[in-house]
Amino acid sequence: MDTKSIVYIALFAALTAALGLMPPIAFAGLGLPPITAQSLGVMLAGAVAGARRGGFALLLFIALAAVGLPLLAGGRGGIGVFFGASGGFLLAWPLSAAFIGWLLGRDRGASFVTMALYIALGGIVVMYAIGIPWMALVGKLGLTKAMAIMVAYIPGDLVKVVLATMIARGLRRAFPNL
Repeated sequence: MDTKSIVYIALFAALTAALGLMPPIAFAGLGLPPITAQSLGVMLAGAVAGARRGGFALLLFIALAAVGLPLLAGGRGGIGVFFGASGGFLLAWPLSAAFIGWLLGRDRGASFVTMALYIALGGIVVMYAIGIPWMALVGKLGLTKAMAIMVAYIPGDLVKVVLATMIARGLRRAFPNL
C-alpha cells in the first residue's frame, strides 16, 4: 500500500473519530442506537477516499473502537458495543463506505443528485439493511418494529447525505486528482 493510501485511511478514520466528539442524541433506557454525526464520516470516506481507502479507513476505525479506544460517540468503545443494538450499524460502516466509493468510482462525473443518490444508497440503504435486522434481533423487537423505529433517523441521515455531497463535490473541484 502506498503512502498516499495510508494517509487517506488514517485521515478518514480520524475524521470519523472527531465527528464522535459531537454529542450524540441518545434514547436513554430504550436501547436504541444514538443519533450521531459519525455516519457523515462514513459517507465522506467513501465519497472522497474511494472504495478501497474508504472501506479500510472505517475498518481501521472499527478495529480501534473494538480494542477499547473511546472513539464512538459518547466516548464508547470496546468489543461490547458491537453486541448492542447499534452493533450492526457499526459493522456496516466499512461496507457502506466501500459501496459509496465503488459507485462513485464507476461514475466519476456524477451530478449532484446522482452523487447524493449514491451516498444515500451506501450511507443509508446498506447501513440500514445490515443494522436494522441486527437491532431487531439483539433488541428482541421484531423486524417490523425495528424498521418503524428507524424511520425517525431518516431525516437526519438525509441531511448528512446532502452535507457529504456538498463537501465531496467541493473537494473534488478543488483537488481534481483526489
